[in-house]
Amino acid sequence: MKIYIGTDHAGFELKEELKKFLENSGYDAEDMGAYEFSATDDYPDFVFPVAKAVAEDTEKRRGIILGGTGIGNGILANKVKGIRAGIIYDEYSARMSREHNDANVMALGARTLSADKAKKLVKIWLDTPFSNEEKHKRRIEKIKKLESNHH
Repeated sequence: MKIYIGTDHAGFELKEELKKFLENSGYDAEDMGAYEFSATDDYPDFVFPVAKAVAEDTEKRRGIILGGTGIGNGILANKVKGIRAGIIYDEYSARMSREHNDANVMALGARTLSADKAKKLVKIWLDTPFSNEEKHKRRIEKIKKLESNHH
């Protein structure tokens, strides 16, 4: 599993910590930026490349995107065909986004989560498989169909 990670200035410090956490946990993590702190950068420049990379192989890739709240990042990522980004804020949302929605990108709020809490949520999210329950598969297929009809 390859993990792409990206943020703007709001999540820069947390991204650096999460990148180390991922690598120490045995994941192949690719940093998509920001590569240095710049208070004037914009999250679309770093989040969109993460979403595009994950969309190229949704079976073997996941994305972690960071912002102040994660909300704008999640909105942007979900504009990319094939992406199911969840805004993750607690253990339940981390688990359910994977189990029920087969989310392939997680959006985290660097201003709303401690580094330890973010690491815990990343672990839960990466360790939780999609349930493959019929109702959830059916719903995801409906989303895919709607997405294809509107892109």
